[in-house]
Amino acid sequence: MDAPHGSARIALLTALAMVAFAGNSILCRVALRQTTIDAATFTSVRILAGAVALAIVVRLRHGSLASAGNWGSAIALFVYAAGFSFAYLSLSAGTGALLLFGAVQMTMIVIGLRSGERLHGRQWIGLALALAGLVGLVLPGVTAPPLAGSLLMLSAGAAWGVYSIRGRGQRDPIRVTAGNFLLATPIAALLSLAGWRAASWDSAGVGYAIVSGALTSGIGYAIWYTALPGLRATSAAAVQLSVPVLAALGGVVLLGETVTPRLALTAAAVLSGIAMVVTARGRGTNR
Repeated sequence: MDAPHGSARIALLTALAMVAFAGNSILCRVALRQTTIDAATFTSVRILAGAVALAIVVRLRHGSLASAGNWGSAIALFVYAAGFSFAYLSLSAGTGALLLFGAVQMTMIVIGLRSGERLHGRQWIGLALALAGLVGLVLPGVTAPPLAGSLLMLSAGAAWGVYSIRGRGQRDPIRVTAGNFLLATPIAALLSLAGWRAASWDSAGVGYAIVSGALTSGIGYAIWYTALPGLRATSAAAVQLSVPVLAALGGVVLLGETVTPRLALTAAAVLSGIAMVVTARGRGTNR
């Protein structure tokens, strides 16, 4: 395969993965807003569907799920998925994606600092700008998102950041992710069992959860991990800046949500701040 065709393939796979990640926010918001499914059931069905889809991918690649995954990562995955679902009971698609993405990146940056990484002038400015954007988004005010939902989504993002750090350096990330989804399935089932009195669902809600788990999560992750080796670290980090934007656009087009001036300004601060951190880091660590 020549370089132009290889680059085009990586670009296409990357674009599909970003659309899939943004699609998770849209699908969850649609399901919880327009169907009767509850957040716990959505979480359980999503994780189960993701486990099945990824297991099929692993089998098609002639891999084995024996000893794949670990309980620490599975718990982090569950915390992310559950917090994500319950947060979207009250958040718009764009706001939720921005809080999630911001928390993921901030968590990974903080963990990096604790492990000995160093930031320099422009990066510290970017980190401060991103933090200010997140704080500005959740400060009380007429257009502030609900605090409980915001805290749930920030917790979900922190959990996904931890999950991502734990998964660094894996030889076969698709197989490991499949194993983690499988291990997270019984934990999600316990959540549904604990809230069975409030459980509700319909075929549309279950369908959205299956698509979210199997397609935009399971297959989306498989596509992302296929594209990842062809991207520089800085590009892989920076391209994810598109996810909150895509989610916000999807919320406007598909759900009739509005982008408030507060969301637009804080999104600009968060995304540009994180971009300043990851692009400067990339120039220092990549050739």
